Amino acid sequence: MLKMKHQQNKNIFPIFDKIAGRAEKEQFLNQKSKVIWMTGLSGSGKTTIAIELEKELLKRGFFTQVLDGDNVRAGINNNLGFSEEDRTENIRRIAEVAKLFLNGGIITINCFVSPTNAIRENAKKIIGATDFIEVFIDTPIEICEKRDVKGLYKKARAGEIKDFTGINAPFEAPTNATLVVETKNKTITQSVDDLLVAILPLITYKK
Repeated sequence: MLKMKHQQNKNIFPIFDKIAGRAEKEQFLNQKSKVIWMTGLSGSGKTTIAIELEKELLKRGFFTQVLDGDNVRAGINNNLGFSEEDRTENIRRIAEVAKLFLNGGIITINCFVSPTNAIRENAKKIIGATDFIEVFIDTPIEICEKRDVKGLYKKARAGEIKDFTGINAPFEAPTNATLVVETKNKTITQSVDDLLVAILPLITYKK
């Protein structure tokens, strides 16, 4: 299998050096492209915060793309499960997709549980440390489980879902995130405001 893959790679001829570059696209869009990587438990509020963050960025003239775990698993990653191997491959693919948006000058907001430091470090390696803005949406599991809008925690507790993060699979909180958003005592608006303060200087284009 590995030999076949190596042979196939000999017939791949990337044209990255021939297409319009990232700097040219950033100038055109008047923004600095970055990947905002939101990690946190299921139900922590990642996607809700991302949607509101995107609205605020669009109001300010920034061009963005939100990548959400459920949306991605409904399409490009619909052949993956939730084993450790599949989770790793899920994030690898997303990181590669985000890198394409990054090189296109687009600010990408990613919402993925991405439960381990190793998985997130691999994503950072693919995207590049200087362009990877790690945001930990820090919501206690009891609050996530109380919300349980998708009914996933209930199913996990009943044994209907295996390898569910926070119940029977671990979640490793980031130790060096760019920003930690503690949502327990904050509204969505307050959380987004915190993000804007941290992110705007990083994505504002300086001529």
